[in-house]
Amino acid sequence: MKTTLDIQDELFARAKRHARKIGRPLRAVVEEGLRRVLDASGPPPRYELPDLSVGRAGARDPLEDYSWQDLRDIIYDDREHR
Repeated sequence: MKTTLDIQDELFARAKRHARKIGRPLRAVVEEGLRRVLDASGPPPRYELPDLSVGRAGARDPLEDYSWQDLRDIIYDDREHR
């Protein structure tokens, strides 16, 4: 397959010199480089959320006695008094 790539001039010159030095076509050097990069890279590491829990595990939730409206009133009332 043919394609067009934009490669930084110095990198292109180095690749051409390397290909000439080892007696291989530039195409083969580029293919080998792509294979090495793709073979070496696995899936990205899975992100895990840090545990930022507050309080004791299994303890009663202190907010469960409040309705959503109660909590909203507490939050916005507190802002009005600052």
